Amino acid sequence: MASRRSSRSHYKILSSSSSKPRINENLNANQVLLNVEPSIPDPLPTVSIAPPAPPSVLARFLQSHLARSFTAADLLHFLRRRLHHHPFFAPYDLHVFFWAASSSDSFRHDHSTYEYMARSLAASCRLDYLRFLLGFLITHPCPCSTSTSAGGSIFSCPRLPHIYRASIAAFTRAGRFDDASQTLADARRSIDGRLDPALYNLIIHAFARRGDHRLAVEWYMAMIKDRVKPDTHTFNILIDSACRNSEFNSAVTWFREMKLKNLEPNAVSFNTLIAGFLRQKRFNEGIGSALEMLDLGFKLTASTCEILIRGLCRDGRNQEAFELLMNFMAKGVVPDEFDCLVLIEMLCAEGKAEKGLEILSLFWEKGKFIGVVTCTTLIEGLRNSGKLDEAYGVMHKMVEKGMLPDRITFNCLMDDLCSFGRTMDANKFRMFATRKGFDPNGATFSILVQGFAREGKKKEGERVVDEMLDAGFIPNIAVYNRLMEDLQFSK
Repeated sequence: MASRRSSRSHYKILSSSSSKPRINENLNANQVLLNVEPSIPDPLPTVSIAPPAPPSVLARFLQSHLARSFTAADLLHFLRRRLHHHPFFAPYDLHVFFWAASSSDSFRHDHSTYEYMARSLAASCRLDYLRFLLGFLITHPCPCSTSTSAGGSIFSCPRLPHIYRASIAAFTRAGRFDDASQTLADARRSIDGRLDPALYNLIIHAFARRGDHRLAVEWYMAMIKDRVKPDTHTFNILIDSACRNSEFNSAVTWFREMKLKNLEPNAVSFNTLIAGFLRQKRFNEGIGSALEMLDLGFKLTASTCEILIRGLCRDGRNQEAFELLMNFMAKGVVPDEFDCLVLIEMLCAEGKAEKGLEILSLFWEKGKFIGVVTCTTLIEGLRNSGKLDEAYGVMHKMVEKGMLPDRITFNCLMDDLCSFGRTMDANKFRMFATRKGFDPNGATFSILVQGFAREGKKKEGERVVDEMLDAGFIPNIAVYNRLMEDLQFSK
């Protein structure tokens, strides 16, 4: 293998004084990328936890796992299945990539090896080398991009957009906007036809995340200048950016601009706009946007309902949120997965648990989703409001539907029933819940025993004590005697 390559120069990545990678083409063939300078960036801890292997060992590793004559598919399998998982050789993936490029006149990297290498460099944050790789891609294009006279296609490689997209995403995540801009310029040179708007969206979104709305708009204008048609995602980013920078009139303008460009707003567009309205306390406009969403044929999502209800409740408009939700329920537009926990919680805190019960009853009637936490929150609100029968009714309905409450809520309701002289009802409900899968604890039985003792129902209390004994909730004879004495001296 080494003799076949002895007449050829090989590539090696070195670190210059400016820390930028360069190619050294004057290596002896037997070196096979052997002289690796210590300035090569260390791999991530998840990639390698050991020092790099000696060069001679790398040469033997290549000879063992790579045939004399290999294709781009063979190299990709080697990089992905052999080198990537090796604790010593993983840092040398880029070295092997460039060595392969000079190993034979017949070998050429294709989009699969370029894409793998670009994603590997991006994932390990070797962004200087990523820019270098993209430059190499410009001068050594994928065979898919060659002319028809060479047996290829007159069009650019169809995987190029994916390579550039992954690279731009890596640069923008790291805040390297100059490199992202240069990569986009490379994409314009390499890709036939109009670019995918996702390439621009990545940069626009990066500036929006930084709170730099002005530069986000400038990149949108550059997108239009380059004759790239924006998509709905582009405008969603700009609407959100405008709202977060308190440029609310601008957000509405972007929404109208979307329609002018014959783009249909989606649920994200509306949700972003509605959230912006509510942050600015422009509640009528926010609700109006939701109604417009329905008029255009869009369905309300759980996120839309959550934004509206939470936004109104945050400002103390619980009654308005209640009326809006009941209106949506009457129209049949509330999604099944929406949980009204926030509104019920706020109504109970305001002492209006009966309105929460009205919501819950309507949701159950319409077959909508109700969570266990929502039900227990309403039960607590009803108990605190002195509406014991309503609280008992909600819990009974829960258990009937197979929604088992937590023990604390269950025991609190049992205690309330016993305190009002309804220990027999409490015990019957305990047995009913047990048949449905509820697992009572020792406190549940103790509450019932104390309730029967207060009501002078000795025999019923003794039966509960016997159940406690059988279930192992009575640790010793002293506890047993105390319970029996309570029943003995009951009125």
